Amino acid sequence: MCDTHHTTPHKGKEHKGHDLEHKAWSRRSFLQALGIAGSGSMFLGSQYLTASAPSPLTAAISMAETDNILILIRLNGGNDGLSTVIPIQQYELYANARPNIYIPESKILKLTDDFGVPSYMKPLEPLWGEGQFKAVHGVGYQGQSLSHFTGSDIFANTDLNTTGFSGEPTGYMGRHFEELYPDYLINPPEAPAAIQIGNFGNLVFEGQETNYAFVTNNIDQLEQIADTGSQYSLEESLFDECMYGDQLRFLRGMSNTTLEYAGKIYDAAQRGQNQVEYQNNGFARQLKLLARLIKGNLGTKVYMISMGGFDTHGNQPLAHERLMTNLSVAVNNFYEDLGFTNQDEKVLSMTFSEFGRRIFENGSNGTDHGKAAPTLFFGSGLNGSAFVGEHPSLEDPNERGNLEYTMDFRDLYGTVLAEWLCVPRNLVERHLLGHPYKAINLGFNCSGEVFDDIAIDNTDPVIPDGPEDPIAILPTPELLNDIVHKPFYPTDKTPHIYLEMPFTAHVDIQLFNILGQNLGTVYNEMMMQGSIEINIRERMPKYLATGKYIYRIRVQDKKLSKSIMVA
Repeated sequence: MCDTHHTTPHKGKEHKGHDLEHKAWSRRSFLQALGIAGSGSMFLGSQYLTASAPSPLTAAISMAETDNILILIRLNGGNDGLSTVIPIQQYELYANARPNIYIPESKILKLTDDFGVPSYMKPLEPLWGEGQFKAVHGVGYQGQSLSHFTGSDIFANTDLNTTGFSGEPTGYMGRHFEELYPDYLINPPEAPAAIQIGNFGNLVFEGQETNYAFVTNNIDQLEQIADTGSQYSLEESLFDECMYGDQLRFLRGMSNTTLEYAGKIYDAAQRGQNQVEYQNNGFARQLKLLARLIKGNLGTKVYMISMGGFDTHGNQPLAHERLMTNLSVAVNNFYEDLGFTNQDEKVLSMTFSEFGRRIFENGSNGTDHGKAAPTLFFGSGLNGSAFVGEHPSLEDPNERGNLEYTMDFRDLYGTVLAEWLCVPRNLVERHLLGHPYKAINLGFNCSGEVFDDIAIDNTDPVIPDGPEDPIAILPTPELLNDIVHKPFYPTDKTPHIYLEMPFTAHVDIQLFNILGQNLGTVYNEMMMQGSIEINIRERMPKYLATGKYIYRIRVQDKKLSKSIMVA
């Protein structure tokens, strides 16, 4: 049965409706749970089954300006910040609020005079000593949601107006990759743009046209691909006693053939070898495999892994100790492993969670949904260990016992995009839906900005006035990024392309079917600064059957593509 009952998450300590919210939370995961999720899509019936993978017709593009790698570590359920970073200068307030679950002073690893971590996170001590561990205090946002679903969406789409089942449908990383690979539908990169383990309803890599991550449901599936080059076994005995064995064999076979990136992952995993022994738990296995892929030079720039179990309403001390022990050991092993090939300097990891927990314990030796929580960063690119920002005060909590945020999470996202992945500020703010982020000094600096007194050149690019010599115009990269295009359908449903040019230039538009075959030229003319509407049916030399197509716009070296429906 499909439960379509929409509930408003209860914010009190009773958490009435909490289980129903968890049921609703998985609505995006239905198709992904089939095990065919990834950078691609599946169409049954008369439609083609396709996947985004390196095109056999065109050369792969590589537009990344850095070889730095980012790993997003999702702490699923809402991590308790006060059990992660303990404010020693507010210890009495902390202990009084949690008489049954506070961490005794004897079990605190003091990293500075003001802050420490539980002693079960001691495996991170070598990283702290080597300048590879930073913790940012009080990360959150104004009016923070205490809903698992909405909170997860906001941390992925950066849209603070998200409520319930509505909000921006794309993620900040999806928007980044959409800008990085504007011709993705025709000519995707040679290696997966991103790899995501665990698909539970997350928007991080979602773009307008596709999800830019190669997604597997769990580490078992990605290990299967890394070890065999395919996602599913097609061994005959697996289907002998299955009523729908033939159909299942067909679907699995099609899934294997469409996920062409599986071969790239397999090759990298065979080249890369672990040189450290990892623990045998799900989180450690994820980092173990990522180390192999990175050491095997896969070429993927962003990974997302996850660890569940952080919704600690009851028996929190034992649960949190187990979770953070596993995280601490695995992260330490991971960077030690990468250090054997000197690749640790290029890999930054950061944690995130949909919200924090409240200051006060509840009646079940746990904590309930709260607001601000720390974000942890790991990697030698941090160039020094530190606690960053202002820790929220425990002296004056709000009526629900919540910590108030002192660091906007979008400022951290903006800093990582601009200073670690080297994305220009104007694009970063576009990916953050216009948020004018404040750069935070995390120890890396790609842009050259001064963090304490940010100096930004806001000079608008000069657009030529006249068309006297249009061929000689050489637009700046910023102007090329300002080209606007989108499909639209007038009342007669005839497919059109709206194109807006901020300068005069020669424009070439080609139309492809979903197999990547070029069907002809839609537009190939000098276009003046301004906008036009292009009727595809009128301009194509041949009849177009009803279905899905892809158009590609080329202006100088800039290529942009989107899908369009022909009715």
